[in-house]
Amino acid sequence: MGNQTSVNRALTLINEGILSGVDSITLEQLAEKLGITSRYLRELFKTYVGASPKQYALYQQLMFAKQLLHQTTMPITEVAFAAGFNSVRRFNEAFAQELKLTPSAIRKQHAAGSMKVQANSINLKLSYRPPFNWAHMRAFYQLRAVDEMEWLGDNSYGRTITLGKVRGYFTAVHNSEQSCFDINIVFTDTDGLLQLKRIVSHIRRLLDLDADLIEVEARLSLLGNALPKINTGVRIPGVWSTFEAGCRAILGQQVSVEQAVKLLKLLTAHYGERVTVGGQEVLFFPSAEAISKAELTELKMPGLRKSALRALAVFVSECPDSDVEQWLKIKGIGPWTVNYVRLRGLSAPDCLLADDLVVKNQVLANISSDPQESELIDIIHAKDKAAIKSYYLEKSQLIGQAISPWGSYLTFQLWSQQ
Repeated sequence: MGNQTSVNRALTLINEGILSGVDSITLEQLAEKLGITSRYLRELFKTYVGASPKQYALYQQLMFAKQLLHQTTMPITEVAFAAGFNSVRRFNEAFAQELKLTPSAIRKQHAAGSMKVQANSINLKLSYRPPFNWAHMRAFYQLRAVDEMEWLGDNSYGRTITLGKVRGYFTAVHNSEQSCFDINIVFTDTDGLLQLKRIVSHIRRLLDLDADLIEVEARLSLLGNALPKINTGVRIPGVWSTFEAGCRAILGQQVSVEQAVKLLKLLTAHYGERVTVGGQEVLFFPSAEAISKAELTELKMPGLRKSALRALAVFVSECPDSDVEQWLKIKGIGPWTVNYVRLRGLSAPDCLLADDLVVKNQVLANISSDPQESELIDIIHAKDKAAIKSYYLEKSQLIGQAISPWGSYLTFQLWSQQ
């Protein structure tokens, strides 16, 4: 369980390009980030991935480069740097050694269908494996959308993005016939293309495009009366950053989703920044620095939650690369908040929010509808709150073990059926 979690975290970071490009770190630094030794990290990859971390990272770079060569008219030099190679020579060598091809040969094969790249803009197709319940994801985003920072159409979702010094926005249009999203990414300047691999990885995470829902739902189907009906194709709608997810979670403590979104809109409108990108004025989520200095008088909520919001902003400003588990040190941030951040800010696959009220009520309602669950039915009739709490604690732990490593998908299944 712990080993798989470490591997998943490493894969996510590598997919984002942490071992490639001008801002890359060493394997030893990656291992330190994961809290393990580099030797142990290599052993885990040999067991779970069948390749070393560097081999896996190189493969991901090459696959992304192939996608750019297939789908765009970007010059080969720009493709090399966008894919995280620090020189064209190394790019060509890697293609020849690993794929037995040259970049120019791939470009010639696919030149006719390639899309033109404008100075600060790029179009790509990002595929997924069906099923994909777009109606569910769209409705989830729509209910929580912040005006000017996010926008939705019948088949599309878009939002502003920040990654280091790179800013811009993307719009993803769902193409169910081709099982993909047509993505348009617009940057404030051409430097955004140097972070393209990381940005595309973030977009794939937001839309949960890499999930194998066939495997996930096969496991969900084994839960019996805890989940009697599966809402097929439900995925994890992500949030762009852990900081934004943390702010959403704090604002959502002990209030309805609608109330939380009102607070979120106020926070973003007052402390976010409006910038014209590609001829369109858009709104960016406030930085941790901006919120750390804010009075937050516009937010009508308890002072303790305002303090927690500012404290989180201060912590993230000072420790931008900290693990979200360290947020538990902050007064006003507990396990539910951190788990929500893991669920949506990191898109961790195994995060069953057992303490969430909707999850708890759905599980108990599903189980109590089974006549064979006489123990639960009796304590519900007796209105024995302590017994119900004890029963649910034990049952949720068993369910979490049974569904691992797909607890996040159970959370969203239960939320979708409330």
